[in-house]
Amino acid sequence: MKYFFGLLLWMNVLGLSARETLKSPDGDLELTFSLDQKGTPVYALTFKGKPVILPGKLGIVIANDSISLRDGFTMTGTRVSSVNDSWVPVWGQSSRIRNHYNELEVTLYQEKRATEILLRFRLFDDGLGFRYEFPKQKNLNYFIIQDELTEFSLAGDHKAFWLPGDYNTEEYRTSTTLISEIIPRLKTRTLTVGENYPLYENKGVFSVQSPLMMKSPDNLYINIHEAALVDYPAMSLELNDRKFKVHLTPDAVGNKAYIQTGFTTPWRTVLVSDDARDILASNTILNLNEPCALETTDWIKPVKYVGVWWEMFVKGSTWAYTNETNTKLGKTDYSALTPNGTHGATTENVKKYIDFAAKHGFDQVLVEGWNEGWEDWYGLWKEDVFDFVTPYPDFDLAYLRDYAQSKGVRLMMHHETSAAATNYERRMGEAFTFMNDNRYNAVKTGYVGYPIPRGEWRSGQWMASHYLRVVKEAAKHHIMVNSHEAVRPTGLCRTYPNWLAQESARGTEFEALGGSAPDHTTILPFTRLVGGPMDYTPGIFQLTFDYYNPDNNNRVHTTLVKQLALYVTMYSPLQMAADLVENYERFPDAFRFIKDVAVDWDETHILEAEPGDYITIARKAKGKAEWFVGGITDENGRTAKIDLGFLPAGRKFTAIIYEDAKDTHWETNPMTYKIRTVEVTSKTVLSPVLAPGGGVAISIK
Repeated sequence: MKYFFGLLLWMNVLGLSARETLKSPDGDLELTFSLDQKGTPVYALTFKGKPVILPGKLGIVIANDSISLRDGFTMTGTRVSSVNDSWVPVWGQSSRIRNHYNELEVTLYQEKRATEILLRFRLFDDGLGFRYEFPKQKNLNYFIIQDELTEFSLAGDHKAFWLPGDYNTEEYRTSTTLISEIIPRLKTRTLTVGENYPLYENKGVFSVQSPLMMKSPDNLYINIHEAALVDYPAMSLELNDRKFKVHLTPDAVGNKAYIQTGFTTPWRTVLVSDDARDILASNTILNLNEPCALETTDWIKPVKYVGVWWEMFVKGSTWAYTNETNTKLGKTDYSALTPNGTHGATTENVKKYIDFAAKHGFDQVLVEGWNEGWEDWYGLWKEDVFDFVTPYPDFDLAYLRDYAQSKGVRLMMHHETSAAATNYERRMGEAFTFMNDNRYNAVKTGYVGYPIPRGEWRSGQWMASHYLRVVKEAAKHHIMVNSHEAVRPTGLCRTYPNWLAQESARGTEFEALGGSAPDHTTILPFTRLVGGPMDYTPGIFQLTFDYYNPDNNNRVHTTLVKQLALYVTMYSPLQMAADLVENYERFPDAFRFIKDVAVDWDETHILEAEPGDYITIARKAKGKAEWFVGGITDENGRTAKIDLGFLPAGRKFTAIIYEDAKDTHWETNPMTYKIRTVEVTSKTVLSPVLAPGGGVAISIK
């Protein structure tokens, strides 16, 4: 009750009036909306009577407009409605998703500029979504957004899992601090600072990226993000004390967004629960996206793949065919140049991967570095880098295409753009037709570097729209897309299910580039994966790199068994067995789990979860009586509690348990493990011991 009266006190201090309330279907969440004495929209949110969001302002600043849409409003209409239905995803963590919410629609009128806007709030049992809507009207047609004033005013100094508000990359190590420690940490730069952050840090703006995961002192789990990012810049969260405000990525001239009315912004989302498992189980962001926009989806299939990729990081293979450093697209005659002898995408090497994929039941083989242009592709802000259709002389595409088909395998296309999005847009129609002609149905895109158009950022309005244009064009060609170095996802895979996965975070490749802490993958499902699947590329078995080169001190910061568990805890319908194929041949018993584990699911059960500490998840394979369990921990060892109550009652099953050995440790002895087979039922509770930085993986049939 004290929390309720505290919220009323805040409302009285701000002089709020015309109060509207909305509760979630289960009654635990309550939204309050009002206009203050200046006619400024204000909202607040509680969970079981506890404050989640203290009264915070809403509004939009229009460029070159002295009035803007920040105050002077009157409430001219409200409408409350409810929805309780379900939908079937093309692929996903469950075969059917419930969509249950209560909605408050508020119509606001600003007399000074004779303008109407709508605010739409949806309360689910696990969170809130709200957005701005700009209907077509006489006095507002085209306008430029200078700023969005949306506030998230927090009730305490929460523990936060955050990345600095970089416009151009999400590939940081996560910082875990109190909110009050974020700005001092950014000021002293005691973190891996990205190349672009200082551009606006110097203006006194300190921000973090979304999704932002937090835990309050009174044990509420709170996640702030956005849903349905369409034709709008991605948001960061600008911090002032314990109040966050939306910070939109600017374009090359400093504007934030160009709007034509008949427009809705992305949803701003707040997930909240007193059980961390509910954050991982939430479908709110998916539910806030529009239904599937594709006419047919039978061509969209989850994919398990291997590829020519990891050897570039650990074995000295190169993407480039020669050591020439000045090449021109369409003019350089590569057949006249001397090969460097380290090129990875050779016909012979790719054939080896095709044979391996066919033998072990993998769907596709990714080949990076197959096409001309890699000699001077990076760091030069060069526009005409690749044409996406011309192979190097030592890559016999027609032969490999036919050989793969004879083995029941496909090649997976790779389109690195060097962030030259303009070049890719000019060429992607031809590139996708080329893929169709050569039996490719999936492409991994990449955007390493500074974007072209020059001055734009990966998270700005233009680039966010570019990524979606690529997905839409790919769909016309029945091509599935895996975007790397793209803007962080916001659930658009529901609307465009050919968008199988994204990277948009610090993936496995960084284990070869300085590493990621043992707690990294116990945080990502609470942050990056809230918006959609990640192509994390797990499955590394050779965890120390001095195996390849005695002078290479890099290592993967996990145990081998934790690499297996990631196939369950890091959800994606696109999963890579990322290691060198010869390493899998050294550990065939452990490799069996990667071969067996599904990539599409009927059911998901979050068994244990605490952000930054541990996660245990069980999933049922799509259309099969098979279950897989993955459990991971941070740098601390622990004993998991795995209750198999999700199994059908009255039946016996065989469980194969892959677990850390007694002497396993991520740092000192990461590659030891044991495998045992036991009989289990729905009444079984397993208690495997996870080593520091370790995991457990279980297959049940």
